[in-house]
Amino acid sequence: MSQTDPADLTAALIRCPSVTPDEGGALVLLKGLLEEAGFTCTRVDKGGIANLYARWGEKRHAKTFGFNGHTDVVPIGNPDDWSADPFGAEIRDGVMFGRGATDMKSGVAAFAAAAVDFVRDTPPDGAIVLAITGDEEGDAQDGTIALLDWMAAEDERMSVCLVGEPTCPTEMGEMIKIGRRGSMSAWFTVTGRQGHSAYPHRALNPLPAMARLMDRLASHELDQGTEHFDASTLAVVTIDTGNPATNVIPAQTRATVNIRFNDSHSGAALGDWLREEAAAVDAAFGTSTELTVKISGESFLTPPGPLSDLVSQAVEAETGRTPELSTTGGTSDARFVKDHCPVVEFGLVGKTMHQVDECVPVEQIHQLKAIYARILRDYFSG
Repeated sequence: MSQTDPADLTAALIRCPSVTPDEGGALVLLKGLLEEAGFTCTRVDKGGIANLYARWGEKRHAKTFGFNGHTDVVPIGNPDDWSADPFGAEIRDGVMFGRGATDMKSGVAAFAAAAVDFVRDTPPDGAIVLAITGDEEGDAQDGTIALLDWMAAEDERMSVCLVGEPTCPTEMGEMIKIGRRGSMSAWFTVTGRQGHSAYPHRALNPLPAMARLMDRLASHELDQGTEHFDASTLAVVTIDTGNPATNVIPAQTRATVNIRFNDSHSGAALGDWLREEAAAVDAAFGTSTELTVKISGESFLTPPGPLSDLVSQAVEAETGRTPELSTTGGTSDARFVKDHCPVVEFGLVGKTMHQVDECVPVEQIHQLKAIYARILRDYFSG
């Protein structure tokens, strides 16, 4: 019986212009493929975002393997900078070009193709779930969160989940993500009193206070890392005053910082620390500081064990490499899935994601499907 070609499916998905929040036809395409294979599919749309939940097997089966991924992509930028049509899925010298080729339409195609062939050829004693969102590259509030909320309301469960994000730095099989750092941003507005720059004693300049505050934050060592995490980092990403006059001391200045933090911190505790630092500077300078904090996700870890072993063994069998278990990189929707069930991430080499001429070797798409297929075989045979 013919096998589902993951490269053809990747190309078809790339040709769907699904820039967040547009569905672009990608989930419609997948729904048709999965329903034909016997999956029960439900659109879980929320806030203008399209999401797809697909299940093969009995509801609430005790042994349910889940895949999570996204079909939305970031904007292409200037189309003239591309050497190929960003939505054309052109193949040159064995490499497929297009937005989403790496992040992560190839991953979705690989796990969908593996799941379709697996349930057709060797129907398992269990269930397979595919939870696919159209809101990973955006605010991520109406995507995987909406799917998980719907699953809770409908008493749908995954025993374990694999997120198909690109995880390998340079070569296939190098790395599995078993956790992620937390991420948060903070916006500071320091207010003083406007005045003439020739008479600074009649004004209250907020800029020295902001400079002191940002220096205190950037110079502070948050930690030295933990067993599974690198040291936490704080980056000052902007300082803005918008004052075009050289003879005016401004009334306000603003700055933003981003913190990536490990499991020795919580977002709430870091927010409290930022407020304490701002208060100390205000006390020294006489300024007043307003602070807004947004926590995108807390740090989490799926401890090495049965799930990471399962994925590692499949990766090594198909690539010959023993993958590193890592928590590096940015955030992903695994930060939401971890509240539902144990979750790890494994996918392609991510070197070109979000770049002009994003691309993927076609051979790697087939290799990724083979890894996912082996994971399914091993999981249900075990």
